[in-house]
Amino acid sequence: MRQPVDLRRQRILAAVQSRGAVRVTDLAAELEVSVVTIRRDVEELARAGKLRRGHGVARSVLPVQKAAAPEDPSAEGGAVALVVPERHSYLYETLHGARTVLEQAGVRTALHIAPQVAGAERPMVERALAAGARGLLIAPRWRGADSEEADYGWLARVGVPTVLMERRPRPGSALHALDSVCSDHWYGTHLAVEHLVSYGHRRIVLAARNDSPTARAIRAAFADIAAARPEVEDWTVALSSPNAEPAGTPGSGSGGGTSGNGVSGGGASGGGASGNGLSGGGSGRRAPLDLAALLRERGATAAVLHGDVDALMLVQQLADSGVRVPQDCSVVAYDDVVAALGSTPLTAVAPPKTEVGRAAAELLLQRLARGRQAEAGTVRRMELLPELKVRGSARAVAHEAG
Repeated sequence: MRQPVDLRRQRILAAVQSRGAVRVTDLAAELEVSVVTIRRDVEELARAGKLRRGHGVARSVLPVQKAAAPEDPSAEGGAVALVVPERHSYLYETLHGARTVLEQAGVRTALHIAPQVAGAERPMVERALAAGARGLLIAPRWRGADSEEADYGWLARVGVPTVLMERRPRPGSALHALDSVCSDHWYGTHLAVEHLVSYGHRRIVLAARNDSPTARAIRAAFADIAAARPEVEDWTVALSSPNAEPAGTPGSGSGGGTSGNGVSGGGASGGGASGNGLSGGGSGRRAPLDLAALLRERGATAAVLHGDVDALMLVQQLADSGVRVPQDCSVVAYDDVVAALGSTPLTAVAPPKTEVGRAAAELLLQRLARGRQAEAGTVRRMELLPELKVRGSARAVAHEAG
């Protein structure tokens, strides 16, 4: 995806300031644009007095900033950079847990909020490093698999102790051997399905987002779990909101997900696209999910809804369609940020958001304490188990009198 000019120039400035001088050809390769584009950017930045032009080189107008010694947490270079996405209340709880641990250890933190622009985290990290940050805790937005893959290379070369929060890189990728702490979303999804199955529900819908690693993990886990449970006779995955996926995501229908039938073992795990009788189109704007219609079509009596805001809106939509929760449809939400605040408080899977941040900060402190030996330490990939908060939005299936 082509990045905005302002963002690209911020990245150029961050690279120049951190290194003192950078070749134009190197900048073009790192930013994946043409040399001509970089030359034009350098000319504009030089005209604004933000850097100096040389022969094929961009030079800083300021002294190169050096990182302070790790044992001096009060100095400018003693800060740990915290990078989280803008407007992401789920990860703000994780951020709070991390900050608490770091502040108790006397380590200063520098918070960076990444805007909703592809590639926004990289220039922020580069500026933090230029300012002397000695450690990094980061939760990249990663709306799609492409944006995730694009970040693997540069994140692997950050050069300071780094821990990923609530993110699990693809196995075998450049970030596979990076410390990370995240929730076990397979287990969280298992809790939701188990709760509904225990109440006798045999036909279940998952309406989920598809624009974050958490969302994709939940969708994949639900398909695996539902297909493997003999009690689940029918299941399907639908998109919870028209804006709940990266632009241009391929797929058909507003469901855009996997569908299957638990009665047929192979069919359930086959994972074809589900149209669900809703509007199609892979690159255009999807129609809002008509959850009531989908429940009727599938004969479903229960739904798992991710995330909380979408869940509350879908429950409201069900009420408008005459479908009562939990009398007509049992609901379990996933995230538990605001699930308890609806007119119908929702039973919800609650990932250990704060504890993920705390554990990530503790891992980073261990790396920092080891100094130059940190790179030789054992890499840790931690998963923390979610829990189910029962609030009464699910109940046993009502059986008609024979």
